[in-house]
Amino acid sequence: MTAVALGIPRVGLSVPGSAAIGAPSVPTEARPASPYLLDTHGRRARDLRVSLTDKCNLRCTYCMPAEGLDWLPGGELLTDDELVRLIDLAVSRLGIEEIRFTGGEPLLRKGIVELMSRVGQLSPRPEMSLTTNGIGFARRAADFVAAGLDRINISLDSLDPATFQTLTRRNRLTDVLDALAAAVDVGLSPVKINTVLMRGINDHEAADLLQFSLERGYRLRFIEQMPLDAGHSWTRERMVTADEIQASLATRFTLTPHPGARLGSPAELFTVDGGPGTVGIIASVTRPFCGDCDRTRLTADGQVRTCLFARQETDLRAMLRGGADDEEIAAAWRTTTWGKLPGHGIDDPSFLQPDRPMSAIGG
Repeated sequence: MTAVALGIPRVGLSVPGSAAIGAPSVPTEARPASPYLLDTHGRRARDLRVSLTDKCNLRCTYCMPAEGLDWLPGGELLTDDELVRLIDLAVSRLGIEEIRFTGGEPLLRKGIVELMSRVGQLSPRPEMSLTTNGIGFARRAADFVAAGLDRINISLDSLDPATFQTLTRRNRLTDVLDALAAAVDVGLSPVKINTVLMRGINDHEAADLLQFSLERGYRLRFIEQMPLDAGHSWTRERMVTADEIQASLATRFTLTPHPGARLGSPAELFTVDGGPGTVGIIASVTRPFCGDCDRTRLTADGQVRTCLFARQETDLRAMLRGGADDEEIAAAWRTTTWGKLPGHGIDDPSFLQPDRPMSAIGG
């Protein structure tokens, strides 16, 4: 097959049916004969982020407009069988060790528990985690554990009902708190909280959120707001930086760098008041961790992305539906990973925000 038939974008070409944007990196180095997802900068992808839907039941101000977005038509989404096939080949042929299900809001995917159960039966079995806003999780928590869920990250940006509603445009704080408690009750560990601080809205809650997490055994991760909003209104000046987050926490707690290596984790980890509690800060913008990135991403409509901020995608859905076999698909995935750029380039004057917002890419 040609590169086009394999769904691999080439310079100056958008593959029909794909969302390829711009020219991909074309390495001059020969790719080694390895089955793994390697790039020219010495990185290997072990972590696959799988977006199950672009839909969400919240309208977070840093993600999408109040009226929502134009959701992907159902026929463009990967089916459960297509998802399982791609995840299977990623695990069995490409060396993927962890699957993280994301969205949009992944709990809105019909049959998500059954899908997860099927993935949990693959060999070798990948570690499975879930990033969610938590709405609706509490009543199904035991089902997810039975399906094989290993870990969970739940988004929580405020402990104040009014502030939560301002940020998410929904009155659902209780649902999120119930989800956190339910995750502990069914034995998931660790239970992580993802928090985005917005200047002048919830940035004053940093220490309160950490106190709340420490008291309940949750692991809190603050995330710098990234330029992935649908309205492209992000500015560095409005973003609460990692340094500001640390300074805010230091008004109440003593933070010391955790001795453990990051090992590809995006979070800089700090011990709180001598331990055992910790807090993480994901400084994607001001202290990027691109050099240690071990991720590859699959969108809900079957596009492979090598980075959250990629301006190009490789269309595996077209390959699936065009009759390509597993090794052809695996080869396309390896090729696009080999061309992965060294970093996201947010600090470069030429940086352009991806056309797709976070909800369509997957967290």
